[in-house]
Amino acid sequence: MADQPGEPDSVIDKISGKINDHISSSSSGSDDDRPSKVDAVKSHVYRLFGRDKPVHSVLGGGKPADVFLWRNKKNSAGVLGGVTALWFLFELLEYQLITLVCHILILLLAIVFLWSYANTFINKTPPQIPDFRVPEDCLLEVVSSLRIEINHVISTLRDIAFGRDLKKFLSAFIGLWVLSIVGNWCNFLTLLYISFVLLHTVPVLYEKYEDQVDPIAEKALIELKKQYAVFDAKVLSKIPMWPLQGKKKN
Repeated sequence: MADQPGEPDSVIDKISGKINDHISSSSSGSDDDRPSKVDAVKSHVYRLFGRDKPVHSVLGGGKPADVFLWRNKKNSAGVLGGVTALWFLFELLEYQLITLVCHILILLLAIVFLWSYANTFINKTPPQIPDFRVPEDCLLEVVSSLRIEINHVISTLRDIAFGRDLKKFLSAFIGLWVLSIVGNWCNFLTLLYISFVLLHTVPVLYEKYEDQVDPIAEKALIELKKQYAVFDAKVLSKIPMWPLQGKKKN
């Protein structure tokens, strides 16, 4: 009879223990679900141009991407400074490429010749000049890559010329028109330099502020699609596509 008062307490303890176990298991389950929910939300976040890779991978990865994204500030600053110096020589000082190459070779040959000639008087070995040769595999790989890109451009231009894709035609027309206006403002060398500077500034800034830029780009893209839909309904849909219709029938 002395043990009877303790029985209700043991039953209550068992019930409270089960409740606590249920609460702890549910809370742990919710904690486990949180990362998956966060990952799911991140996977559905709009990224500029529909990319699903980091900016570093989009730029090709490796050392060129490290230079463009300023992973090593000394290397990036050195490359940008060297390109700026070349642009300053060719564009502002009107230095010609052949003249510059010849002057550099003359200077190098003179230094190496005087160094080798002086070493004969002081009984020292002449400077060791490495035997540099262009690898055949590397050259063939570059040529093959260029061939693939050129064929792709030619195929795209052929499809546009045959009227198979009106959207591509308008994009090419507007792009070439804008490029002609830019080419009227500056020459080809300055255009290359501006493009190089943009590659050294725009990607690193976008990588830093991509969470703020992507929502704005998404809104702009939605608005652009709406305007294109209106333009398509009022203008493009009324343009007869006789060549394309004839090919479909055949």
